[in-house]
This record gives sequence, C-alpha cells and structure tokens, in this order.
Amino acid sequence: MRKTIAIGLAALVAIYFVGGMSARHEIFPWPQLSALTKMVGGEKPAAPSRYTFDDKERLIGDESKTAVTCPTQTDRTAVLLILGQSNAANYGGQRHRSDYGARVVNAFDKRCFIAASPLLGSTNTKGEYWTLLANKLIASGQNDNVILAPLAYGGSEVARWAAGGDFNPLLVDTVKQLHDSGYRITSVLWVQGEADLVFGTTAETYQERFLSMVGTLRQHGVEAPVYISIASKCLEPSNGGFKEHIPDNVIVQAQLALSKSGHGIREGVNSDALLDGDDRYDDCHFGGSAEEKVSQAWLNLLRGDGRLESSR
Repeated sequence: MRKTIAIGLAALVAIYFVGGMSARHEIFPWPQLSALTKMVGGEKPAAPSRYTFDDKERLIGDESKTAVTCPTQTDRTAVLLILGQSNAANYGGQRHRSDYGARVVNAFDKRCFIAASPLLGSTNTKGEYWTLLANKLIASGQNDNVILAPLAYGGSEVARWAAGGDFNPLLVDTVKQLHDSGYRITSVLWVQGEADLVFGTTAETYQERFLSMVGTLRQHGVEAPVYISIASKCLEPSNGGFKEHIPDNVIVQAQLALSKSGHGIREGVNSDALLDGDDRYDDCHFGGSAEEKVSQAWLNLLRGDGRLESSR
C-alpha cells in the first residue's frame, strides 16, 4: 500500500513539473492542450477598457475625456508640443487635471479635450506633469490658455525621431494637425536621452539625429524655441537601465552642447540634477514630488521667456 501511494505521489510530482516546464517553454503537450481548451471552451474575450491605443501603443482614445471647442489662440496662449520618451509620456506617479476647465486642453487629432491625465498622444495611462505645468502657467499670470500637444513614446531613442525614423512622419502629422487647427506652436519641450545612454549612442550621433528632428520641425513651419532637457537617468535593469548613474556622460554632454548650438535650441530642465532618488518611484520614472519639482522648473523657464518677449 505504501509503495502504491509513493508511486502515485511521485507520478503527480512528475506531472506537475513536466506541465510547468511545458507551459513555461511552450513545448509538448502545453500548446496542444491549450489549443484544445480554446476549441472546446472558446477564446475568452478581453475585458472591456475605456482606453484605445494605436499600433505603436500610443493612447488615442479615452472614454472619460470631455471634448470641448478648441480655444482660439491669442498672444497669451501657450501651445506646447511635448516630445520624448517615458518621462515625457504618461508614466508619472501622480495624475493631474485642469484647474481651469477648458482653458487647459489636450489637443489631439484636430480635437480638444479638457486636460486630464493620461493625455492623448503619448504611451501609457498613468500620470503626467504637463497638465500641472499648464495650471501653473495660468495661475502665475503668464498665460490665459494652454494647449498641450504631447507625442511621447516610452523607451524611444533619438534615431526614431530623426528623418527616416518611424516617429518622424507622426511628428510631421502632429505639427500639421496643430496648424490646421489654427495653432502656432510657442514652445517645443523635449524630454529624452535615457534610452540612448543605455544603447551606447555617441555624443556626435545624438547631436546629429536631434538636429535632424529639429530640421524637420523647421521645414514644417515650427519657429518656436526647442527646449532640450538634460535627461539621461533611468536606473535598474527592470527599467532597461544600469545599476548606477554617471552624471557626466556622453548623452548629457551632447544635450548641453546642443543647448548652446543655436538653431533656436535652448537648455530645458535638468531632471538628472534636480531630482533625487525619492522623486522616482521606480528608480526611473517621476513620482508626485518629481512632477511638482519638474513642472515648477519648466514654469520658471517659460516665464523667463515671457518676460523677455514682453520687454522687446
């Protein structure tokens, strides 16, 4: 009897491990059993979601959005074209919404929606700080209305934005949609660089590809200053990054050189230096405290521009 029980237990253990290995590595008999289960029971439908994405995982629809008439641009309207990777997209640890109703809008596909995280036009569905910046711009008296036009992709390297890259046509299309909606872009905000540090992009290559992207903007009528953030920090292998960060790296060197190169390029927020470890909820992406610091830093830069313009 004991021998029979022992054999039975051994068989069950063997079946468990064979099944686990089969499922993990997609080897016989797991694929066959899985296919049979689907034939008998049918494919389980995906749970409904309020979100819609395009083929590049960009958020293009959200049932909770409130559509409004797009505000008419005046000399007190900021139209911000927001470009870059995850820390420009919807990966923030805190969501925000307009404190001023339809005075802060998310422009997308020639339509306008009251701004609220996550913003249409970027990847992911978490928080962002551009809506917080817009609230600050209005509260400060800098602007009466703010138009947010984000186009940001998590993990994207600069090559994908340059001429010939797969995001370059989307950049052209976004600019055209804004122009067709009657908007003149007042500032371009670029937050990117972490991916290129990991991929080993050289300083020269980074500069060349960034200038190619700026050239695309200029060719399509964007005369606004292009702010290039000092952004290269995204730690830990779980985020595709390194264990430690070296502040004076080739990407930072390239970004600083570009900010002094002319072409209407200016230095943006230095999030590498501004934020500490507690500001990033996963050693890479911005938490609520980071969003507050970074939005305030952007406000200071854009307010400085406003004072310069008004004094001319």
